[in-house]
Amino acid sequence: MTSASGQFPWLFFALAFLAGGSVKGALGVGLPLVTVPLLSFVMPGMQSIALLSMPVVVSNIWQAVEGSNMRAGFRRFAGLIVAQMVATVLTVHFTLSLSPEGLNRMLAASVLLAVALMAFQPTLRISAKRESWVGVGVGTLSGLLGGVSSLTGPVIITYLMALQLTRNQFVSSISMIYLSGALPLYAAMAWHGRLGWNDLGLSTLALLPMGLGLLFGKAVRNRLNERLFRRVLLGFLTLLAVLLIFK
Repeated sequence: MTSASGQFPWLFFALAFLAGGSVKGALGVGLPLVTVPLLSFVMPGMQSIALLSMPVVVSNIWQAVEGSNMRAGFRRFAGLIVAQMVATVLTVHFTLSLSPEGLNRMLAASVLLAVALMAFQPTLRISAKRESWVGVGVGTLSGLLGGVSSLTGPVIITYLMALQLTRNQFVSSISMIYLSGALPLYAAMAWHGRLGWNDLGLSTLALLPMGLGLLFGKAVRNRLNERLFRRVLLGFLTLLAVLLIFK
């Protein structure tokens, strides 16, 4: 839990969560996508995932509750949520065996998948009749990705955008779905000894810079129109994928 110099990189730690929280607040996604790769520069990738536990859970609860319609959301996406949780539990052991290089490749592949799908987003439409069974397939695929790379939603982003949700509906729904994928992931890591009390303590400290970032990002989000919001999201994911490839 130290950097190469033997000291824990506190400043880098705080800045990584501030950056991730800002993107999460502005776009509704991006906390693990930003923070895990940044932390991986100064610590093992698996520890980076562990340190995300409290911020991921708390931020997604915050944004899901903020949407004020969680009950309807759970009913609407029940099949997706259940499929995602089951798939995550069944594949989480692959995450435990990934090398840092392997984790980086999985992160890059997951983001590139999201970018590729979202590039064709204007042509994607999912009717109300198909929404439920397509959601189960999306939940299964996102759970598989989450189980091996700590990411629970590249394909969910495209799925929710294909449903033509409003900006606030998108943020609330994706936070609720991400939360349902994060809980089994961190529970499995704790079960296998990859998420200890020290990690939870540091993860709890990370709530402060993450929370500041969320507030800043939310203020930015409220000034974005729907079209710009979608463009910023796609542009952000494209840039992040490139950075991961060359990391």
